[in-house]
Amino acid sequence: MKTTIQAVKGTRDFYPEQMAFRNWLYSSIRKVSESFGYQEYEGPILEKIELYAAKSGEELVKEQAFVFPDRGGDLITLRPELTPTLARMIAQRQNELVIPLRWWSFGPFFRYERPQKGRAREFFQWNIDLIGASSTDADAELIAVCASFFQQIGLSPIQVGIFVNDRRLMDSQLAAIGIQGELKQATFRLIDRRDKMSPEDWDDYALSSGISTAQLGALKDMLGNPDLWQKSEHLKRVFAILEAMGVREYAVFDPQVIRGLDYYTGTVFEARDRSKGGRAILGGGHYDNLVEDVGGESLPGVGFAMGDMMIAVIMEKYGVLPRLSTAPAEVLVTVFDDESLVDAFAISAAVRRAGIAVICYPESAKLPKQLKYADRIGARFALICGPDEKKAGVVTIKDLAKRTQQTVARDRLGAELQKMLLAQS
Repeated sequence: MKTTIQAVKGTRDFYPEQMAFRNWLYSSIRKVSESFGYQEYEGPILEKIELYAAKSGEELVKEQAFVFPDRGGDLITLRPELTPTLARMIAQRQNELVIPLRWWSFGPFFRYERPQKGRAREFFQWNIDLIGASSTDADAELIAVCASFFQQIGLSPIQVGIFVNDRRLMDSQLAAIGIQGELKQATFRLIDRRDKMSPEDWDDYALSSGISTAQLGALKDMLGNPDLWQKSEHLKRVFAILEAMGVREYAVFDPQVIRGLDYYTGTVFEARDRSKGGRAILGGGHYDNLVEDVGGESLPGVGFAMGDMMIAVIMEKYGVLPRLSTAPAEVLVTVFDDESLVDAFAISAAVRRAGIAVICYPESAKLPKQLKYADRIGARFALICGPDEKKAGVVTIKDLAKRTQQTVARDRLGAELQKMLLAQS
């Protein structure tokens, strides 16, 4: 028995049914992004590792990136994220671009991590950023984009929430209990890992990081205060803007949202399934120095990224996955015999010119076999043109769903099929 070569671990095969969902998701993302005036862009799959080494965090660079030397000896990586690429692209043409920029992208990314449900080593990701505006309004707009996307795909604020925090608020609160400098960065990492560890292990980790027992108690009180956001004028304005835009129900203050990447400097947010233990769907926030760090002039920005796998898991859980057709064409042209094959291709070309997707059966075969094929691929209509139909200048249209058929003039075939397809939509 032959051995089938397996796909690389953590990658995915996209058969037509999976591709249909990916295309639908891409279309939904495009619709929402463009409704807010964002322009599509794309960057390369390969980047130099130094692009990420400065700001993406040690874990991502050393443990999750696929890194290899090229023939010139430079260390190259398959991109694990897009924000550093975005910053590099802006830095290269900063004087030519009209600021602020609203850009979005949807493409493949790669991270070396343990594959599990909702996570793989190769994935597609939506990235959307507003560059060059440091106002509260910019932060609120990106959260509103996120909420509008959930509305677009049928996820309610009861099912998913956007959990919001501000690192500046946390800076001031941590400083008030004596946590600053390197200890502050360690505390941010500690907060980011709280839901990933048991309470006992988290306490031990906190104390081993240099936090005192008194500071740990004060930190727990801070993280348990749902009204802490009232001390931030910035967050009060963010929530007021979301209220005005009609999406406030999706937004929730959460002091535990820190975001692990080092380049976030202000508002940070994560969207998660609201059920107990619900996993993160997307995340993002405000950054100030990323463009400058890759050689450009300082520009603020805010954005988020969402992978294609977890959103599919959440949609399936709540029963909102779309019913998508994978039929390659609505119409199949049958072939009566070898002599009529050329004429069958002529009929298919005429239907195609009418703007209808059509398949011509590629060889002569018994009609039941061709009709069975049409049914299995999901075609709605089969066209039959034998010697009698050809002599009379007509074609028989067989409706495979209704099990009915009618005969129409060849010069009216395209128009009639258009009318029939419109009636069923």
